[in-house]
Amino acid sequence: MSKQKLPRKTKKQKERAQQILNELYTYYPNPECELDHRNPFELLIATILSAQCTDVRVNKVTPKLFELYPTPELMKDAPIEDLEELVRTTGFFRNKAKSLKETSTILAEEFDGKVPQNMDDLLKLRGAARKTANVVLGNAFGINAGVVVDTHVKRFSNRFGLTKHKSNTDKIERDLMALFPQENWTDLSHLMIHHGRGPCKARISSAPDHPLCENYGINCECQKMRDKEKES
Repeated sequence: MSKQKLPRKTKKQKERAQQILNELYTYYPNPECELDHRNPFELLIATILSAQCTDVRVNKVTPKLFELYPTPELMKDAPIEDLEELVRTTGFFRNKAKSLKETSTILAEEFDGKVPQNMDDLLKLRGAARKTANVVLGNAFGINAGVVVDTHVKRFSNRFGLTKHKSNTDKIERDLMALFPQENWTDLSHLMIHHGRGPCKARISSAPDHPLCENYGINCECQKMRDKEKES
């Protein structure tokens, strides 16, 4: 996704986005990845396991996994049954075990055991779609190649009127990339996720009032719904 292909945004839209970003930093001053890892390989594996699974659960699984197979060279030779058992509680464990083994094989045989630092090579790895690549590039290497779009980021982006796309992650990411400075793309995902796990929950009725929402009530869907509840 090059800058030239991003949708055009007005100065007013970008200024509002910057205001929201500033306020997110106020409430969450130290945004960081919540997947425990010590190196790029561990982050890559943890991110693959995080698909359809919580970070909390992944963090419970990876210590034993990395104790036994700390490198691509060791993980590629691991019996598939052992990998399946180790990652069973993350869901879809058979496919994930295959992804870990195949990805480790590619890393060991094509990249000298190193995690590549560019989008194209990361996308060659099994289980590593654009979301995974963005996580690894941004958090392991400090490369802001894009914005991670998960369920929390989707919800936040829609409630705050940052995109008109409800479920297309590629289009949502393009809108966010066009609105926010590139140097903040990695942090932006963490900030939105923190807010989504906190006050901006999926269930509107369980989301308490929060200054960030109140300040942008015109476009914030959850505040609109609260107002309707008060009127009824």
